[in-house]
This record gives sequence, structure tokens and C-alpha cells, in this order.
Amino acid sequence: MGYVGWINTFQGHQNDPRSGTQESELVRELRNLGAVLYCKTSVPATLMAGETINNIIGYTWNPKNRLLSSGGSSGGEGALIALRGSPAGFGTDIGGSIRIPAGFNFLYGIRPSAGRMPYQGAANSLDGQSTVLSVIGPIAPTVRSLTLLFKAVLGQKPWLYDPLALELPWRDEVVQETMELIEKARDGASTLAFGIMKYDGVALVHPPIARGLRIVEKTLQRLGHQVIEWKPPSHAVAVELLEKVFNMDSGVDLKYHLGLAGESRAPQVLGTEHGIPMTASEISALNVAKREYQKRYMDYWNSTAEVTGTGRPVDALFCPLAPHAAVIPNEYESVGYTGFVNVLDYTSLAIPVTFADKKVDVRSADGSVDGSKNIQWDYDAESYDGAPVGVQLVGRRLQEEKMLTLAEYLGKEITQDAEEGA
Repeated sequence: MGYVGWINTFQGHQNDPRSGTQESELVRELRNLGAVLYCKTSVPATLMAGETINNIIGYTWNPKNRLLSSGGSSGGEGALIALRGSPAGFGTDIGGSIRIPAGFNFLYGIRPSAGRMPYQGAANSLDGQSTVLSVIGPIAPTVRSLTLLFKAVLGQKPWLYDPLALELPWRDEVVQETMELIEKARDGASTLAFGIMKYDGVALVHPPIARGLRIVEKTLQRLGHQVIEWKPPSHAVAVELLEKVFNMDSGVDLKYHLGLAGESRAPQVLGTEHGIPMTASEISALNVAKREYQKRYMDYWNSTAEVTGTGRPVDALFCPLAPHAAVIPNEYESVGYTGFVNVLDYTSLAIPVTFADKKVDVRSADGSVDGSKNIQWDYDAESYDGAPVGVQLVGRRLQEEKMLTLAEYLGKEITQDAEEGA
């Protein structure tokens, strides 16, 4: 958890008999599968940050560009895998903490819906709040590695050992159905449709992100897929809901654990230290508001069947992971691009696309990038030069098999087009 006060204890409790021996259910299953666990990687104290900084080892920088962040909260994992110091690993995600470090390090990472991967025994901030659940998912250089890990863990039947894990084995039939759609597309008769959201109405994006999405759009069109502009219910509502969840206890949890060693709180850490804890009725109202937002988003997704031309709603959504590529320290603009997925509990993957280029990501005569005007221009092109640019592939709830299959198919095509200057 990145707390100094947790060192050589069990979650800050010095004399707890579990100190030094406790393992999570996921670790137990990985050991059963023959995994070799040889290190822990750095995280921001509290895990509630899109960058990785703590008072144990300091700041975790990006291997591709040492002026920038490796992302967070699983930033140490992202940096190590980017350096090929490990073939794969796992992170946790309550607002983007798997997808952000994956995207910032030119890797793949999947945020599954809650209950697909076991969480029993894993440490967490705000443990016990269930309005928006944190989830665990793998990070790796390839989609095939993600799929291998995902299938292997499900093969251990985690629902027999974790009371919140869903009894939902790996579904080969979903993979087969998705592959049939892909094969039809390869035969020139695609019935796949995708939404693209280039701007969420909250945070303007940097030029490299706009270009990355344009590459994705051109790839989808080249492959013959239907592409529609995504016009969902307000994402500002999702951001507001998530902020209320993060501040639910008014900072009691983070203040307590930082106070164990008298350490300071990094400015990147989300949440408040000076609020009023929510009452039970306020939490109930928040849960209702979240459910109503989920229903509005579900209805909108269903409504896209009227415009895709396939007779079905879109198969997935492409959108930014963040307003920027691997970020300048302490300049993370908004977690809304990843956080809305957590509010909805949808399946989402980070997919690498290209790299920021100070010679290419420049303002055109009309002030746009590839026709997109929702661009933030006060970015430092020199500092961001060479930074990995990733995008997000979002599917509906519990669609991990489908999204992994689509990501393996589309990821290779997207990076190929990027390399060829699409």
C-alpha cells in the first residue's frame, strides 16, 4: 500500500500474528499454478493516485521517458514490465490503476468487472465500501499473456475461496462467437461496430492522444467496421459520483495510515482529509444515484443498435485513457476517462498505439489535430516527446472474453497502422 507505517507489520498492526505470513487468495492460486513471485513493485501511498510516489522509495519514473510518470497506482508494476523485468504482473483498479500504468508504459492491461478475479485478502484503501469496488487484473506486453493469466486464475475456481468472486468460468463459447464476427470481417463482410469518444466533455486531451484515437478510427474503417460517434449520458456525472466515493470517509482511512509513521501525503493522492463522513442515508442515496446512472448508460448503449447498421448495439467503445500520454509529475488532469468505467463496472483494456512526437503532434492551421478541436494546447511537446500513447477499449459488464479477443485482433492492426504512419 506504499505506507511507511506498514513496513514489517500486517497492515500497520505491529503485533498481529499474521505479520509476515499473510497471502491473498490470488497469490495462493498463482503459486498453485507454478508462478514465481520474486518482488513487490512500488505503489503510491493509499493507491489513490494516477502517479506512483511514496515515502519509501520516492517517485517511480517512466522507462521510456525519465521526465514523466510511470502512472499509478500500479506504476511500479508497469515500469518493471515495460523494462521486461517481469513477463507479466497484476494491479488493482478503482479509478484506472491497472489501465493507466499499462497505457503509460506501452503495455496491455485489463480491468475486469467486479467478481471475475479474486480479491480476498488483498489490501485496499477504504476497505469495506462497496459502492465502487476495486478489482484486480493482469498487465503484460501482449493480450495473449493477459488471456493466459486470466484463464489460469479462473481455472483455480476462485469462487470456492472468495465470497465475492462470481462462479463464472472462462467462456470459450464467447470467444468463438467473437471470432466468428472477426472472421466475417476478414472476409469483407464485417458486422462489428464501435463507438469512438474523443472527448468526454470534462477534460480536453493533448495532441498525441487525439492522434492516437485518429489512428484507431482509421484502422477500424480500413477493416470495414462501422464507427459511430459516442454521445453518452454526461461523464461529468460519473466523475462527481466517483469523487463522492473517494471522499466517503472524509479521509479518516488515509490519515490513520499515514499517521502510523507521521508521513506526509503526496499532492497527487486523491481524496480529502478535512470533510464530514457520509451518513448511512447519504451512502444509500449515492448508491441509488450510481444505479440510476448505470441504467441511463445501459439504455444509451442499447440505443446504438438504431445507428450501427448491424442490427446490434456497438460491440465496444474506444476512448482516451487519460487527457495526456505518460504524464509530467503532478500534472494529471482528470481520472474521468478511466473512472467512468469503474462507476459502470464495465470491462476495459488499455491498448498501446503509438508514441508522442514533437514534430508530428503540432497545431494545424485551424487549431485542430486531424479535425478534432477538443485539444489542450498548453502541453510541453519537448517533455512529452517519445511518451507512450495508449487508448482504452471498453465493453459491457462481464465481457472479459469478448474484449480480450477483440483486443488481440485489433491491437496488432492498430500498432501496424501507427508504425506505417496512418
